[in-house]
Amino acid sequence: MIKAIFFDLDDTLLWDQKSVKEAFVATCKVAQERYGIDPGKLEEAVREEARTIYSTYETFPFTQMIGINPFEGLWGNFLDDHDDFRKLKDIVPNYRKEAWTRGLKRMGIDDPEFGYELAERFPQERRQVPFVYEETFETLDKLKGKYKLLLLTNGSPDLQNTKLEITSELVPYFDQIVISGDFGRGKPDASLFEHALERMSLNKDEVIMVGDNLMTDILGANRAGIKSVWINRHNKPLEEVAPAYEIHHLEELFSILEELKER
Repeated sequence: MIKAIFFDLDDTLLWDQKSVKEAFVATCKVAQERYGIDPGKLEEAVREEARTIYSTYETFPFTQMIGINPFEGLWGNFLDDHDDFRKLKDIVPNYRKEAWTRGLKRMGIDDPEFGYELAERFPQERRQVPFVYEETFETLDKLKGKYKLLLLTNGSPDLQNTKLEITSELVPYFDQIVISGDFGRGKPDASLFEHALERMSLNKDEVIMVGDNLMTDILGANRAGIKSVWINRHNKPLEEVAPAYEIHHLEELFSILEELKER
């Protein structure tokens, strides 16, 4: 019998991709006003440069393991008490400036000072646009009280808690919040899921995991023997990782829970 639901945070409950997109749009608009450059092309250039630069740092294997993407590096502060996070904290100011300066250069603008200005602007813009999916609160309202709820998110505790602070109405729904950076391993490592089960004093058959990422949320749940629900809002093709269930909207979770009750 299912007693608890584990939810991923980014792009499952929070619409992180949209928040990042809107922050890029607002920041690139500043460059359009200053230099008349195409904001869409600048965004593309900065995203590419960010990915490239991010992968060259000694912290890259750690960020992959904990689950911190290049665009989180463009706005997170990483004020976490851990050697690898401290390294990341020292790296990010220059990383941001480099990503924006190189992006501008690809557009024919050689202006490191302006690159720095945009690098500082992007985090402000990202903090102002915390998007939550429309169905998130409706779904959590219906689940609260009927099931125990745990938030299982990859990332830096400092950054994930910042996301939760700017969408503070999410936090009271959860009995537990588990962040990979606190634990020391990220999804899809089965030990993180086992840690979450321990925190809830439940066994794997009493839990279902809901997430958008096949290679972290679903693979990790599968490895830990937890039933997985893949929320596939963008009709992505199924890769080599197979979820127990696939949904396109959080509301579809209720029919799965009903079905599991009857077993």
